[in-house]
Amino acid sequence: MSPTRVLVLNSGSSSVKYQLLDMRDSSRLAMGLVERIGEQASRLKHTPAGGESRERGDAIADHDAALKAVAEELAKDGLGLDSPELAAIGHRVVHGGKFFTEPTVIDDAVLAEIERLIPVAPLHNPANLTGIRTAQALRPDLPQVAVFDTAFHTTMPESAARYAIDVKTADEHRIRRYGFHGTSHAYVSRATAELLGKDPSETNVIVLHLGNGASASAVRGGRCVDTSMGLTPLEGLVMGTRSGDMDPAVIFHLMRVGGMSADEIDTLLNKKSGLIGLCGDNDMREIRRRVDEGDEQAELAFDIYIHRLKKYIGAYYAVLGRVDAVAFTAGVGENAAPVRAAALTGLEELGLAMDGERNAVRGDEARLISPEGARVAVAVVPTDEELEIATQTYALVIGSGNHT
Repeated sequence: MSPTRVLVLNSGSSSVKYQLLDMRDSSRLAMGLVERIGEQASRLKHTPAGGESRERGDAIADHDAALKAVAEELAKDGLGLDSPELAAIGHRVVHGGKFFTEPTVIDDAVLAEIERLIPVAPLHNPANLTGIRTAQALRPDLPQVAVFDTAFHTTMPESAARYAIDVKTADEHRIRRYGFHGTSHAYVSRATAELLGKDPSETNVIVLHLGNGASASAVRGGRCVDTSMGLTPLEGLVMGTRSGDMDPAVIFHLMRVGGMSADEIDTLLNKKSGLIGLCGDNDMREIRRRVDEGDEQAELAFDIYIHRLKKYIGAYYAVLGRVDAVAFTAGVGENAAPVRAAALTGLEELGLAMDGERNAVRGDEARLISPEGARVAVAVVPTDEELEIATQTYALVIGSGNHT
C-alpha cells in the first residue's frame, strides 16, 4: 500500500508552521508552530489530533534545530519523520516567478531558481530555502515538493500581468505582476463553486483574502485572470502594515525632499504603512473597538481600507463581466462581519447584497451570507492553505510514482 501522509512546512524567517495530514480523508494528524527561532524565548506549540496541546520553551537556535524539535514531537505521537507512511514533504514557497506554474518536485535546479528569485522576495524565499534544505537533510530519501504562492496567478493574461514600462527593461529585471496568496485563492475559489453546487470550470468568483496581508483575485472558470498583488506583496489592497496601491512618485519625493534612503522607504511602505500607519493599530478587532468608541483616526483608517476594497470588487466585476460569487476569506475576511457589510454596502445595483443575520453568525464552515435568491452569492469560506499544499503535493508524488 502506498504511503498516505504528507507533512506540510511553512518556513518563515523566524518561525516554522507545520501540519501532518493523512490524504486518505484529508484529516490532520498533528499541527504546530515554532516561533522566535534564534532567540532565547523560542517556543514550540504542538497539537496532536484529539490530544492536548503541549509546549516547550527551550531555546531553538536555527531552522535545523526547529525541524529536529518538530520531528521529536511528532515521534512522541508515533508520527515520526522516519515513518514509512510519510509520502512527501510539501513546502510553501512564496515566490516562484513566471515559470513555476504548478507544484514541483525539488531538485538542485529548482533550488537554484528559488534562490535567483530572492531579490523579489527577500523576506520569504530565503526562509523557504532554509526549511527545504533542513528537511532534505533530515529525510534525503523523501520527495520534497515546492508549492508556490505565485503559481495560481500564472494564468493571468499578459494584459493583466504586464506593467506599462519599457519591455526590454521589464524583461531584463523580471518585472511583472506575479500575485501571491495563490494557494488560498485556488482553494477558496474551488470551495466557493462547490458551495454553490457548480463546477469550478463554469464559475466566476471574486476572492477577497483579507488578513494582515490582503489580496483580491478575479477567477474565471477556475483560472486566475487578475490579482491585486504585483511584483511583490506590496501592491493592491490596504493591509495591516503595507500601503497597497500608491503613486510611485511618492518614493522619488521621499528620496529627494524627505532625504530617505531606499531601505528606509522600503521599511516605511512594508512595515509602517497600511492600517498601522493610519491609526497605530493593525488588528481589525481593535480598530473596530476604537471606531465604536468614536475614535476619528480609527474611523478614517477603516474607511480608507473599505474604499480600496470596494474599488477592487468593482474592478474585478468589470474584468469578469459575470460574477457568480464574492468570497471572503482569511482572518479578517472570515471573522470581521463589519468589514464584509461595509465592503458591499452601496453595491446593490451590481446584484450584491448581504443578509444581516447571516453575516453576524460566526462559524468554521463555508457558508452563504447573501439573501435567498440573490443574483450574486456572497460567501464566507475559511481558507485552508495547508490542505491545498498537501493535496497538490500528494497528487504530484503519487501520480508520478515518485514516492518511497
